[in-house]
Amino acid sequence: MNIRAEKLEEISTALVESLGAEREEAGIVSRILVNADLRGIGTHGLVFLPMIAERIDARVLKVPTRLSLIKDDGAILHYDGGNGLGQPAAFIAMTKTIEKAKQYGLGLSLIKNTNHIGLLAYYSLMAAREGMIGFCACNGAASIAPWGGAEAFFGTNPFSLAAPREKKDPVVLDMSTSLVARGKIRRALKLGEAIPLGWALDKEGNPTTDPKAAMEGTLVPIGGPKGSGMALFIDLICGLLSGSKYGKELLSFHQVNGPTGVGVVTMAIDISRFMPLHVFTSLAERHFTDLVESEKAPGVSRIYLPGEIETEMERENRKKGVPLDNSIVDSLNRLLIRKGIPFSIQEEN
Repeated sequence: MNIRAEKLEEISTALVESLGAEREEAGIVSRILVNADLRGIGTHGLVFLPMIAERIDARVLKVPTRLSLIKDDGAILHYDGGNGLGQPAAFIAMTKTIEKAKQYGLGLSLIKNTNHIGLLAYYSLMAAREGMIGFCACNGAASIAPWGGAEAFFGTNPFSLAAPREKKDPVVLDMSTSLVARGKIRRALKLGEAIPLGWALDKEGNPTTDPKAAMEGTLVPIGGPKGSGMALFIDLICGLLSGSKYGKELLSFHQVNGPTGVGVVTMAIDISRFMPLHVFTSLAERHFTDLVESEKAPGVSRIYLPGEIETEMERENRKKGVPLDNSIVDSLNRLLIRKGIPFSIQEEN
């Protein structure tokens, strides 16, 4: 069913607030979750609300979120997420990172001891909309074997980069270091579908099309040793350097075994320190035009810039409503009833 984004934000904000979060942080969580669904990234959207509720009820996630400043030194900031909600922690860190970039030309923040932060593009786009190049990355629970291995060692360790455009939506790259997100395999398992060969390995290290075997095994890093190397360095920065968990120490947000220990990095580069912003966007626009108008492979009608498909989907879904699976709607409505909130998610005419 299709639901207006504003309605979903209102309902999800009330839900997160009912779990013990403060109004402001509940609103941040809701905007970011709904934005993922708007952009067609359902694996990072409202499907997470029941998991957030479960972790709070089990006392392995603390609300209200108490983000504490460990260090403020020139262009860098270091935070402790206090095992609270990851979205407000990353949002505040990127907000302050942008302020640092305006002051110093570059800002960088590390967060230790937080949780799943959701759609990374949301944070890199915050910087791009301020005329900066934005970067965000985080580590996660082990799900990828190092290249040549058969044991999960790294998380999917995603990252996102965004840059402003001239009178257009920013260009944004948001990707994990695995060939696919684990959420796609979870979805295939739930629907009883096979997965494409090459997505994952079973626990013996053999390629598999069985999502159950894939969940018991490991994901395949993108680009083989290249993705494995990227996952390692994101783990070093987000986990080891921030003072958070890293490697096999991290716990999954999908299982209530204890605090996840996620680490995050946010960075913003003030373009105007290198050239006037309008010069950069003008040059970049010509570069983008050359890219999309370059020779196409047989059967290809359009070359897309990174994030362009998702941005167009968000624009369309803001008009017609956010498409949600019935199973997600049912789980959210059950949670609303359990929390005594007088709302329900229903198809809108």
